[in-house]
Amino acid sequence: MVEAGAFLSRAQKTAAARVSIPTCAVLLAGGRGTRFWPRSRMRTPKQLLNIAGNETMLRETVARLEPIVPLRNFWVVTNAEQSAAARGELRGVPSSQILAEPLGRNTAAAIGLAAIHLARVHGDALMAVLPADSYIADAPRYRKLVRAALDLARSPGNLVVLGVPPGRPETGYGYIERGGMYARPGGVAAYSVRRFTEKPALPVARKYVASRKYFWNAGMFFWRASTFLENLRRFLPGTHAALTELAKTIGTARYASALRRIYPRFENISVDYAVMEPATRSTSGVSARRNGPAGPPRVFVIPAKVGWSDIGSWTAVYELLASKPGANVSAGPFFSIDASGNYFWSPKKFIAAIGVRDMVLVETDDAILLCPRERSQDVGRIVRWLEERRLKHLL
Repeated sequence: MVEAGAFLSRAQKTAAARVSIPTCAVLLAGGRGTRFWPRSRMRTPKQLLNIAGNETMLRETVARLEPIVPLRNFWVVTNAEQSAAARGELRGVPSSQILAEPLGRNTAAAIGLAAIHLARVHGDALMAVLPADSYIADAPRYRKLVRAALDLARSPGNLVVLGVPPGRPETGYGYIERGGMYARPGGVAAYSVRRFTEKPALPVARKYVASRKYFWNAGMFFWRASTFLENLRRFLPGTHAALTELAKTIGTARYASALRRIYPRFENISVDYAVMEPATRSTSGVSARRNGPAGPPRVFVIPAKVGWSDIGSWTAVYELLASKPGANVSAGPFFSIDASGNYFWSPKKFIAAIGVRDMVLVETDDAILLCPRERSQDVGRIVRWLEERRLKHLL
């Protein structure tokens, strides 16, 4: 069994890749989903709502992965406010595997927390690190790609990401530039990664899409726990040291207090900045030109055309559910006259709409949201206004 965080020779890596280790899904479920206010609140964020179907997004994510990962191998990283609700949603997942952060420290810390728990329980494990609130239209194809990514990630040192082929020049996502073809695990094409890029300006995004060499970074990662922890040691040593200290308390009465004391020391940084970008630079041709010979590729992207959506706004929900352009979408009974392109959420009340177009209406017991669909990205500003005025009953 590989010791998490250890450097391995090539012979050791070959031997380690043959060792049977468990596959675990780590779901990141700590976000608030402020753009889905008033339905999304502190205790009932986007991932705990039935945004795009009958089940909550968290349960839909688990159901998609269950043919690959047994329930006993699911782990969820959330926060203290949402941990009880997450346990209620996932009855088959051991409660000890719902990990609650005492405060938000971004994705590198959240994944590191899961990795030290997996290392303690299993020695090492394959990790599928996934957001708990994404929509996937083609689940069978998605599972095939996940299996291929896990197969490639089984080799110690490999970092794998699914890249979504861009359907438009989106400026709100990070991008992944592919290099050459590397392998075909399970008959699926896997490319070396040349670089990760941040959210681009529109002209740059257009060039990315036209080149057909770039993918959206949807935050779907695969690696060994040992590989991830070793990369943290290299690129984020302060957080790695704090995790090592915390790991010594797992399973003891000291863990809860140690978590509250140590977690604020973790760097507040995304896994993209902390690990994926520097790991790519250390083995890419770009690094070789600047700093001498680069090593073999260790970061890979698998194109994932699976009908992915992060469902980042009420407009995205409308676009997902509308049967045709201009159709009205409603969660409950409604009647319209000369109205089109509207999204209505009011399951307990009848809605009558006259002469309105491209609007969003969302009603809860204590609040109503009304805005043009094109302004639905601004809903987060309402949440900030409520926070500034400490109107906690609406948060």
